[in-house]
Amino acid sequence: MFLETVFPPIPSEVIMPVAGVAAAQGSMTLGGVIASGTTGAMFGNFFWYLVARVIGLERFRPFIEKHGRWLTLDWYDIIKAEKLFGRFGAVIVGIGRMLPTVRSVVSIPAGLLHMRLRSFLLWSTIGTAGWSSALAIAGYILGTQFDDINAILGPLSSAVIAFIVLAYVWRQLTWRKRHPEE
Repeated sequence: MFLETVFPPIPSEVIMPVAGVAAAQGSMTLGGVIASGTTGAMFGNFFWYLVARVIGLERFRPFIEKHGRWLTLDWYDIIKAEKLFGRFGAVIVGIGRMLPTVRSVVSIPAGLLHMRLRSFLLWSTIGTAGWSSALAIAGYILGTQFDDINAILGPLSSAVIAFIVLAYVWRQLTWRKRHPEE
């Protein structure tokens, strides 16, 4: 789960249900699977949070100025995100931990925008534990019927990823650089 968090193409949708199946077969405990999955993911979450926190907004600004078009961000968006994170950061992190793709990157804005460490760890742990538990329990309940798990989670994950890709394409097509005065 640490690697899944640091390198998103490794899917937790496969790792945790398979571990849940192993727990159902008696080679691991369900609690141990959930705890270790959550712990591994939290180490990865904390890694990205620290990297982003060390970089900070001011060092990130030249990157946004140069590559903002591809990220569909300008500095005005960063200012808005900073206000949004200041108000709803806990909710964004907590819910973001349960969404495919988002869960791997939500640590970056949390670190860049200096979300309080205690709040980041609390809400990341809650969201990560929820996601890890759901996947492990699904594997545990369905036992060796892994195809049934994939039949449910595969389309759901694909739908979330398709939505993110479509939103990105839409944003690319409609994006224009703004200035804070606008």
